[in-house]
Amino acid sequence: MAAFFGANEIWKTYEGDGREPVILVGVRELDAKEPVSEEEFRHSLSELAELAKACEMNPVDTITQPLAHINTGLYVGAGKADEIRVCAEMFEAERVIFNDTLSPSQIRNLQKLLKLPVMDRTALILEIFERRARTREARLQVELAKLRYLKPRLIGMWETQNRQGGASGSMSAKGEGETQLEIDRRTIDHRISELAKELKGVSRERATQRKKRQGSGLPLVSLVGYTNAGKSTIMNAMLAQYSSDMAPEGEPDKRQVFEADMLFATLDTTVRRITVSRGQEFLLSDTVGFIHKLPTSLVEAFKSTLEETTQADLLVQVVDGSDPHCRKHIEVTKRIITEIGAGHVPMITVYNKADLCDPPAAHPVVGAVEQTVDGITNVNLYLCAKESSSIDCLCKTIFDILHAKRAVRTFLIPYDRGSLVSLLMEQSVVLQTEYTAEGTKITAECDQATADQVEKALRR
Repeated sequence: MAAFFGANEIWKTYEGDGREPVILVGVRELDAKEPVSEEEFRHSLSELAELAKACEMNPVDTITQPLAHINTGLYVGAGKADEIRVCAEMFEAERVIFNDTLSPSQIRNLQKLLKLPVMDRTALILEIFERRARTREARLQVELAKLRYLKPRLIGMWETQNRQGGASGSMSAKGEGETQLEIDRRTIDHRISELAKELKGVSRERATQRKKRQGSGLPLVSLVGYTNAGKSTIMNAMLAQYSSDMAPEGEPDKRQVFEADMLFATLDTTVRRITVSRGQEFLLSDTVGFIHKLPTSLVEAFKSTLEETTQADLLVQVVDGSDPHCRKHIEVTKRIITEIGAGHVPMITVYNKADLCDPPAAHPVVGAVEQTVDGITNVNLYLCAKESSSIDCLCKTIFDILHAKRAVRTFLIPYDRGSLVSLLMEQSVVLQTEYTAEGTKITAECDQATADQVEKALRR
């Protein structure tokens, strides 16, 4: 991210040994439009602690307060703010992290009172994304989201500067702080414009790649879900189980994606070809995970990446079945999927880590099939991604749903159009082949895209 004079007030690099000690703070708003239960509030704070750990921080204490409404000036009450200051001094905390998004004035007031950098939940998630971004597209997306977050908060960084200096000329009524504030704002606006242009170019490249994949006629299955639910684990399990070109023993498989037991282990969307058998192939994409209170700026910045989900033929929502709050995670995922325009896509809900449930869930087992008013099929599965039988069950269910969209078609292909025969052999299930005087007569089960491709070629 571009450097700004006061930016380290929010994003401060910790230079000490070990993990940076931080204090976590949360307010349970009792009269909120959508009040949360005590259990949900505690879970949210627990999640905040995991986010801090993912950012190499060490939560040394958690301070909470129930309030009718969040304090517009300090987020917490004045007395509680003093308590936070004393606690931070006692634990020698380097930073205070708040569980909700803070306004620019709240950041300004809290930093003035606490004499410490403060960070809200949004800034923490943005920091994690910046650390984990690997591809050029992901880095551009994170920088754009971070600058959009930072711009309205610049004023809090310049509160300590003199606002009414004695400079001459057009800036005579403005102090050093206000002058630098205006410079930073212009710099941010310029960089945001540059990033938006660069991302448009990357988006066009991604659209071209997507068009090529669509031209292959293979259906696209997209893994979605809450962060750390096991999406990457499932993708790697499929690659390991259905691969005829595994890497030599002792060498890494370059097709495998990074997986780890942490929040937001991967940010980049990857697409891999899964081949179970002849005529049973699909493209599998792994997308960035979701989380409660995911910053709107991130969803907006990652829109081009998330378009993979909107173009999918089938969504596989991966849920950590052992997490007692998995129902809430499902709600969050479905809400974000709807927001990005993928609510119409059929979905399988996979309850992963079924072996860790208490009591352990029977797995793999196909649950009830639900039919919505829009005719969209939703299937529930309980499985353990580490078990081959579970992956077999998942793939069978994927093909059952995908094949429900396929139809049996018969084509008469001239002998000089052998490439179309090869196309049908690769992208459909050939049921019958007959050699006639006019050409090869093939009866195959195929999707509409493949049928259209063959028929269009025959008309030429």
